[in-house]
Amino acid sequence: MESNRQAAPKNHASSPRSLSDWLCMLETLHPNPIDLGLERVSTVAARLSLLPVAVPVITVAGTNGKGSTVSLIEALLTQSGRLTGVFTSPHLLRYNERIRVGCQEAEDEEIVAAFSAIDTARGDISLTYFEFSALAALLVCRAREVDVLVLEVGLGGRLDAVNIVDAQVAVITRIDLDHQQWLGDSRQAIAAEKAGIMRAHRPVVIGDIDPPGSLMDCAQNVGAAPIRCLGQGFGVNHQGGQWQGWLMGAKGETLTLPRLDRGNILPENIVTAVQACLELGWRYDATAVQEAVVKAQPKGRCQSVSMGAIELVLDVAHNPAAVYNLVAFLDLSHCSGKTICVFSAMNDKDIGGMIDAADGRFEAWFLAEGDGHARVAAADAIADLLAARGQRVHRICHSPAAAYQAARAELGDGDRLVVFGSFVTVAAALAAVEQGA
Repeated sequence: MESNRQAAPKNHASSPRSLSDWLCMLETLHPNPIDLGLERVSTVAARLSLLPVAVPVITVAGTNGKGSTVSLIEALLTQSGRLTGVFTSPHLLRYNERIRVGCQEAEDEEIVAAFSAIDTARGDISLTYFEFSALAALLVCRAREVDVLVLEVGLGGRLDAVNIVDAQVAVITRIDLDHQQWLGDSRQAIAAEKAGIMRAHRPVVIGDIDPPGSLMDCAQNVGAAPIRCLGQGFGVNHQGGQWQGWLMGAKGETLTLPRLDRGNILPENIVTAVQACLELGWRYDATAVQEAVVKAQPKGRCQSVSMGAIELVLDVAHNPAAVYNLVAFLDLSHCSGKTICVFSAMNDKDIGGMIDAADGRFEAWFLAEGDGHARVAAADAIADLLAARGQRVHRICHSPAAAYQAARAELGDGDRLVVFGSFVTVAAALAAVEQGA
């Protein structure tokens, strides 16, 4: 998967000035949107003197739950007084969401300065949009002199750009089938790719109750230590609508979280995030966990928004396992009226599996075309999959924004609208909400 593709000759006199101009350029700079490999990005990082990173790093990989886990780690470390730098992707509304310091988005000017430095340093080396972003995050965080870094893997782990950085603590959330064309067609193969973020003699926290054997084998083979696995080194006990987490302290003692109502972060992701912080040396504070869980509440992850007598649920669930989690979240609360949904998904996803996971929970589906996004699956094809399963398609709209407005117009008091399927789908609804539409 390594690539040595060269960039076209650059004209620095015409380099972009605004962040939006830079992002437009980055979308066309590299011949492929995904080009896994560490050689190119490592070379540019070395030219920028970015490695080794001088502060502790937590790197988070996995199929589902990465964003929520990163968000809570960020909240916990920031709350403890550490200036925390975060890199995550993709964004929902603003590119700046990808780079945060002290829970605040980076400013346009500092991102532009980072892009300019990367562009100068790379010479004729071609970098993808994501690779530019990862390097920019490292530059911004170095300039801000952060105390700790939290990096979210974009795709896989072993060959992902953030893996040029050695993690002090590796975190791997739930592993499911996704991105099979890049990572393999089984949980075993995908787990082996995710395991690439582990390092010898450094902790790994595995937030998967049933991890593939390949993941555990990789942890043993690389010499990661200690190995904390959900259900063994830490875990969750469920009772009704409440749950209680338990953790392993620095001296091997069991620490018990207070009972918490389930919010929009899955309990398994909460205890995974807290255990990761413990491995980094964070001092356990049950009250701090309660406050951080309330503060984190990541957008677009089982996010419930009250619109008067109507409930809106936004979730970037884009594979069957994530949809099962969404359904479980919906089941926690009663809806006195009808539940309908807005849906679109990328054409490389298991859309049939996602529909099956929804299990007839929606009385009507509003489907959206891509509105210029080439990777969005054709709504007619999704409609055929729904029809074959006896599901009702109420309307097909030309864009996610139009589908959201059409569905919104159908709602009455006590009804619930669920928007899911991709970041593009959820972003359109979230933008409308923030604009008061």
